[in-house]
Amino acid sequence: MTKTFSLSDWMSSHQQRISLALQQRLPNQNVIAASRLSEAMHYATLNGGKRLRAMLVYATGEAFNADHDALDSAACAVEMIHAYSLVHDDMPMMDDDDLRRGKPTCHKAYDEATALLVGDALQSLAFECLTENALPANQQVAMVKCLAHASGVMGMAGGQAIDLASVGKQLNQTDLEAMHLLKTGALIQSSVLLGAYCGKNYISTDLQHLNDYAAAIGLAFQVQDDVLDVIADTATLGKQQGADIARNKPTYPALMGLEAAQQKAQMLVKEALTALNNLGNECLALRALATFVVQRTF
Repeated sequence: MTKTFSLSDWMSSHQQRISLALQQRLPNQNVIAASRLSEAMHYATLNGGKRLRAMLVYATGEAFNADHDALDSAACAVEMIHAYSLVHDDMPMMDDDDLRRGKPTCHKAYDEATALLVGDALQSLAFECLTENALPANQQVAMVKCLAHASGVMGMAGGQAIDLASVGKQLNQTDLEAMHLLKTGALIQSSVLLGAYCGKNYISTDLQHLNDYAAAIGLAFQVQDDVLDVIADTATLGKQQGADIARNKPTYPALMGLEAAQQKAQMLVKEALTALNNLGNECLALRALATFVVQRTF
């Protein structure tokens, strides 16, 4: 008999879980001296969002019988890294955005210096979170190394640097994919691997198949983002519609055309699902999340 799985129910319960876990780990605004910074950290981290990266941590960890307390610490870590990256990306010296998730960006709600410190503080706190579990030391070390690599010059930061340097330039599809595998894909890949590292019964070949899955959906996520920048409106997106076009940034619809970009996203999801076929369990949440990536409207 085929198991029924409701992604909406699963995501709702896990979104509540990650929200509570983040609140418990963010600094108490009434205790520390830097109360404005603490308040801004809460603002930047708890302002909604899909929590896709946290969902991937939970989905992978549950497929490999991970302890939920360990998954909470890993999910919080990736969400803090993601939140810090958005705060910095939105600042005037980067993308100069006024809206994020339908609200003023952190530097608009506070100020540029506070926003810069919010990113710095969230990045540090993320790695502190990774050690707040009862996992063996070798697993904790693997998790710290995984997230550090995904966040740095060979991951998210390096991808953002390429993105900024590519404004107004014509990139071919190979170069565009290489940029987004770093800028967006690296943190998504680390989310999946962190979930596995929290588990108890994974083997090295499982990690490779999970990495293939994550690489495919990471790229699919970015393709869909580019598509939504064209077809969605500002209210739905929670950020300025057409911002990438206005900045003359290289995107998949601009390079391939809108229809071809949409087909590319669907093809990547098929690749992700194929990678999961090599694992020894059904991975129902991971499968549903892969489809969600290209069906989302925000």
